[in-house]
Amino acid sequence: MSIALSEGVKRLEITTRVTLAVLALASGVYTYLGVRELLNGNATVVFFAAVIYAVAVSVGIYAFWTFLMRFAPHVRDHVSRALLFACMLLGSLMIIAMSAWLNASALAGAAAIQQHLATTVQAYTRDLDKAHSNALAAQSLLPDIQLASTRFARLAESERTGSLTGTSGSGTVVLLLTQMSTQLGGLSQEVSQNADRVKALYEQGGKHLARMRELVSDRGPINARSDAFGSETLNLMGVIASLQQISVAPAVKRAADGLVSGFIAPVAGGRSGDLAERQTAVVGKVEGAVAAQAAALSAAADKILAAAPVEPDRFQPLSPAEAVLRYAGDFIPSWAGAISIDLMPAVLVLILCVVHASIRRDGSAVVDATSMTAAEIIAALRLARQVEDAQEPVRANVAAADDETRPAEPMPAAAREPDENVMPLVPARLGKKE
Repeated sequence: MSIALSEGVKRLEITTRVTLAVLALASGVYTYLGVRELLNGNATVVFFAAVIYAVAVSVGIYAFWTFLMRFAPHVRDHVSRALLFACMLLGSLMIIAMSAWLNASALAGAAAIQQHLATTVQAYTRDLDKAHSNALAAQSLLPDIQLASTRFARLAESERTGSLTGTSGSGTVVLLLTQMSTQLGGLSQEVSQNADRVKALYEQGGKHLARMRELVSDRGPINARSDAFGSETLNLMGVIASLQQISVAPAVKRAADGLVSGFIAPVAGGRSGDLAERQTAVVGKVEGAVAAQAAALSAAADKILAAAPVEPDRFQPLSPAEAVLRYAGDFIPSWAGAISIDLMPAVLVLILCVVHASIRRDGSAVVDATSMTAAEIIAALRLARQVEDAQEPVRANVAAADDETRPAEPMPAAAREPDENVMPLVPARLGKKE
């Protein structure tokens, strides 16, 4: 298995390099798109600055993961491997800091700004509805005002027949009751007219909100839509302020207080003393009724005025990077993709570490002539020759030492002394020469 794994690592080396280059290039492209939105100034300066930053990020990512792929699989001791993985963790955090969030900005920046606009529309809708409710709250006083005006008017009609003082005619009491009815009628008319103005302002605010929703769902450039959205928010804030200023609750409170403070009891105009006394008594009762009605209206107006005023937040345009960071929870898939582009080589590093560990457990791969290049074969032959030449003096010394330490073998007796009956033979050639 070690041979197959070794061959697989060699065959995938080019694929690994191409993969690293493509991932680094993709990260650089999205980093360029993200950083371009953050820079301001001359278009040429912004372009070159963004390109330089993106190239630096791509080169850094490629070099970082290349170093790890080269060294991490071959580190065996636990301490060194732990330090190397700590370096990988630190480098991954640095890559996220300098590239991943910009990638997320390029991937989901426009969508994040659109989310920001939609959230702002919801907030302004709540503010407009609340301001409209506060403005209409004074309309709840209208039935009470109309009822009081009608009651005083009916009492005046009754007094003309003498139902209050016992004497018919249009005297002091009739004039007083008619005056109170007229004042309350004028106040009710003012409240009714205010309802029409509130309705017109609310419809105007609704038009601004409709335009803002169109800008949110439009398909045009997000920067242009954001600028137009800001203009609409200013107009809407003016409408909300007008709704708060147009409320008639303060006017109702002032009118109610004026009914009491400005009440002047008329002098009884009866011809007889008895009639004058009855008129004075009725005027006192009318004054008490007016005070009670004024107190009720004033308390109701105070309750309306005690409501917290609407304070809409001013619209803050965001860049794509700022929007992605603020609404990160809504764009988790985009963040995952942006980070994966930069950190996917970490998986390749771990795969190589596992494969090389398996190769070491199974033993070194057997290398034969079919898996070696010509240069490797020549280098192997030279190395074998050098080893053989280096071992030759050692072999000679060992042979000499063996000869010295080996005991001499005794010679046979026939070889030591020739037999007396045997004459030595003389070569024929020597005999001929003599």
